[in-house]
Amino acid sequence: MTPDVVQPLIEEFFAAVSFPEGGAPQYERIRDLFVPAGLLIKNSGDEPEISGLDAFIAPRQELFDSGRLTFFEEVEVAARTEAFGNVAHRLSTYDKRGVQDGVAFSATGIITTQFIATPAGWRMTAMAWDDERPGLAVPDDYR
Repeated sequence: MTPDVVQPLIEEFFAAVSFPEGGAPQYERIRDLFVPAGLLIKNSGDEPEISGLDAFIAPRQELFDSGRLTFFEEVEVAARTEAFGNVAHRLSTYDKRGVQDGVAFSATGIITTQFIATPAGWRMTAMAWDDERPGLAVPDDYR
């Protein structure tokens, strides 16, 4: 396997969560990218927020449906992939920005994603991320 095999999955994930002003996210597409028991873990606060697919999608869909989240874009700006046989791991540096409750926000951080080969193709098993904040900056060699 070459590292390029998992890159399309990351691109599809970012495309599913991103949407322009007046557009809509495609959160349901996330289900096709992960194994059914996949985990998404936001670890940028005091406690990790560990979610299965439904628990990840539902609050984001509600933010959009309520009109509170009106724009969101997340892009991979750098990456490192390692693979062995039927498993792979990718560290992605990302930039994200959006508008929630009328207030613009932006952040940079790193996502770690694990992949496995399945009979249906490569799928994500787990994704965990953390954002920059005072005292924590993405190292230059990850940009």
